[in-house]
Order: sequence, then structure tokens, then C-alpha cells
Amino acid sequence: MRGLIVDYVGVLDGTDEDQRRWRELFAALKSIDVGTAVLSNDPGGPLADPIRVLETQGIVDAVLLSGEIGAEKPDTAAYQAAADALDLPMKDCVMVDDSILNVRGAVESGLIGVYYQQFDRAVVEIAGLFGIEADF
Repeated sequence: MRGLIVDYVGVLDGTDEDQRRWRELFAALKSIDVGTAVLSNDPGGPLADPIRVLETQGIVDAVLLSGEIGAEKPDTAAYQAAADALDLPMKDCVMVDDSILNVRGAVESGLIGVYYQQFDRAVVEIAGLFGIEADF
């Protein structure tokens, strides 16, 4: 696996502590040349600035908003756009989402899917998929 794609609402917008831990995970992945992206079904516009800041601050490599790319999860086109932004094939990407329908759509599109319920559970699976060991 060479790319991690993560939903925003319900995953990255959690508590301050969870947000800190996600940032540490993204940094660890970037240090081993794993591409990182946020894929959200957000319509875009100025209200999406809190999502975009993850890219402008260099926390992730790309932020893709459905309203701006013209495709919504669980459509394959949304996952393809995220993989393309990372310059990776979909089969080399992991999608983390709190919607089981979006996880299923990712898997049906050729990605590995991780169903997000809480950080502690998801990080174990993510760390295993990317071969990293650390406390986040």
C-alpha cells in the first residue's frame, strides 16, 4: 500500500486529541513516502476551509471535495480522483470512512477499505496495512 485516503466528517473532525493523533499518523506515513489525501462529500466553497487547511498546512498531500471534483463517494469516480491526486492506482490505496456504504464502494472500486468507528481501532488496522509501528 502506498496511499491513505481518509474521509473528513465523522473521522478527522473528532476531538482535539484524535485530531492530534491523526496528524502524527499522517506524518509517520509521509516519512515512509506514503501519499495521504482527504476525500469528502463536502460541496466545497468557503465553508470547506477547515478541510482545505489540512492540505495548505502540509498535513496531507491533497484534499478532494465532491462538490469540486464532480463525484461523490461511493462512486468509483470519487475514489479514482483521490488516487489520481496521489499519482497512484486505486489498488495501492486504503480508504478510511465512517460510512459502511463508502467503505463498500471503495472496496468494490479496488481499494482496501477500513471502516472507522474510533481512532484506536482504526489505527491498528492502518498501521498493519502500511507496516508501521508506533504509538499514536
